[in-house]
Amino acid sequence: MSERIVRGRIDRAGRLVRGDAALLRLQQRAGSGIDKPLALPGLARLAALAQRLQREISRPLIAADDHSDIHALVRIVPDAEGAAIEISDWRTRPIAQPQIPPVTEAAAVSPQGWSWECDGQLRLVALRRGAEAPPVTAGWEGRSLSELFELQPDDNGHFAVLQSLARQTGFDGQRVRADGPEGRMAMVLAAAPQFDATGRFTGFRGTALREAEAPAPVPAAITDPAFGSLPLSDPAFGRRIDGALRGPLARIIATAETISGQFDGPIRADYARYAGDIAHAGRHLLGLVDDLADLQNIERPGFKAARDEIDLGDLARRAVGLLGMKAEEKGIRIDAPPTDEAMPATGEFRRVLQVLLNLLGNAIRYSPADSLIWIRLDRQGDRAMVTVADQGQGIDAGQQAVVFEKFERLGRTDSGGSGLGLYIARRLARAMDGELTVDSAPGQGARFTLSLPARD
Repeated sequence: MSERIVRGRIDRAGRLVRGDAALLRLQQRAGSGIDKPLALPGLARLAALAQRLQREISRPLIAADDHSDIHALVRIVPDAEGAAIEISDWRTRPIAQPQIPPVTEAAAVSPQGWSWECDGQLRLVALRRGAEAPPVTAGWEGRSLSELFELQPDDNGHFAVLQSLARQTGFDGQRVRADGPEGRMAMVLAAAPQFDATGRFTGFRGTALREAEAPAPVPAAITDPAFGSLPLSDPAFGRRIDGALRGPLARIIATAETISGQFDGPIRADYARYAGDIAHAGRHLLGLVDDLADLQNIERPGFKAARDEIDLGDLARRAVGLLGMKAEEKGIRIDAPPTDEAMPATGEFRRVLQVLLNLLGNAIRYSPADSLIWIRLDRQGDRAMVTVADQGQGIDAGQQAVVFEKFERLGRTDSGGSGLGLYIARRLARAMDGELTVDSAPGQGARFTLSLPARD
């Protein structure tokens, strides 16, 4: 790259209003252009943070175009009209071609279909439509693949894209639904994995076709080496989940701890704490891998969890500590039980925390910005209870009847998730001789209550 310093400018809404040729080319290759939002997720997040804090920010930037990885140093200077962008030390590295051949020709998209690219966290960095395809949904830049496309499980309850993400391999036959000009469309995704020159997985590049136009996928029972077609009742299913998840989670923890420990250089204290929270959450999730590996036990009649002596107040505060940053990003305040409030109960420590993380995560996801979530402890007779309540849109009586069913997401398409969280949470509650209930009404938020045997 010949430019020593690449300059650009965004307005207060985050739209690129001016830029040197190199920045404009990168913006266009990501599917956007001039007077449109920044299409590079990393750069867009830094620009938004600088504007929100109203302070200059300098950070390393890693991005990608169609042919190379881009490493640079970006400096963002906010002002009353937006922000100035300066990118220096711009270096490119060719992307190594994947060793696994693509399952479909991603570049040769059908005239009625779309081509897309995402990073290693499934965030879209490019989305292009064929000549005869409906217009692409506005505001896709940086959104998760599962936000733009509602993922559908196959006949065995598997999600091809998630399995391939864990194995860093190609996939086809991932059925999705998406909004189109004529309503909901059934589509099929296929993609090949992408790697950089060092062999590091960088994301997927693939196609999206109307379901009637897509080729029939090869049955997963034959071609899926990680999960195969094993039923949940087969103990090998748990061992294979363990193998697929443990490696990626370990890498997340190691990276977060490197950032938190500031081994690569000093960073702001709140960023270091944020990375520490990520590492903490990763370690918790790694501990849950064993639980996921034993998921088939939950499906068997008579499954029982361990009977630990726990404090629902302590577990509620732990859940808030793990998800507090996520709430702060939306301006949501969590009213947690004070440190001196306890509610002794009997249940398996790790599984109760898993249930509370699910309830609190859902409350954050479905709550409006600048709202309140409160967590209350109570006891009625021999039952100890913890309630998580939000100020979201609420759930009507008909939806309450199905909210705990498998894959039920109440028609939501904008929040990701598989629809299994509440199903697993209720099964775990009942396995601990407890119950999980919901009390809600449209426009009045939702209140989920976990009750367990009380302990004197």
